[in-house]
Amino acid sequence: MEAYKQEFIEFMVESDVLKFGEFTLKSGRKSPFFMNAGAYVTGSQLKRLGEYYAKAIHDKYGMDFDVLFGPAYKGIPLAVVTAMAFSELYGKEVRYCSDRKEEKDHGADKGSFLGSKLKDGDRVIMIEDVTTSGKSMEETVPKVRNAADVEIKGLMVSLNRMEVGKGGKKCALDEVKDLYGFETGAIVSMAEVVEYLYNRECNGKVVIDDTLKAAIDAYYEQYGAE
Repeated sequence: MEAYKQEFIEFMVESDVLKFGEFTLKSGRKSPFFMNAGAYVTGSQLKRLGEYYAKAIHDKYGMDFDVLFGPAYKGIPLAVVTAMAFSELYGKEVRYCSDRKEEKDHGADKGSFLGSKLKDGDRVIMIEDVTTSGKSMEETVPKVRNAADVEIKGLMVSLNRMEVGKGGKKCALDEVKDLYGFETGAIVSMAEVVEYLYNRECNGKVVIDDTLKAAIDAYYEQYGAE
């Protein structure tokens, strides 16, 4: 496993973004882990987060893209900090763009988008925190494709939960790939998280012990994707 992935797993735990216990998800599933990217709140956390996204995007998609698109609301800061990190780490200027929940009908920046305007020929990377059902893509992909003649190169999320999406067989990221025809990726997968943290101390304690590992395994027996 790449060093930045190991660092990112520890970063999620230290930032209290990835928690373990018992959580009821929006879907109604009882999960032994929960991720809340909204817990990245400080300047240093956001700087590091952008760097991890930039490294993962560079690994997966290279530098052949022009725009980072972050769906409102959580995707907005993700697109901004990752664009900054790309400039710093790789010397490449990429633009950021996000959609508005409500169209702005006045001023020089009126319209449905924040940041850079999408232009014909733009190559776009979508960026999100985590995709569990692909619902946000249902709303966002048509907006992006209707705005200009763009090519969506792919989607990058921070964590692949690796559980079945709406179709009941494949994970949400694979469903998005099949439905919209572009690649998907994650900084880390839940399998990598479990592999790295099992019986390993982080923040002075073992995060995933035998009991929690058994609970995670049982969860994936029931909800794991093919």
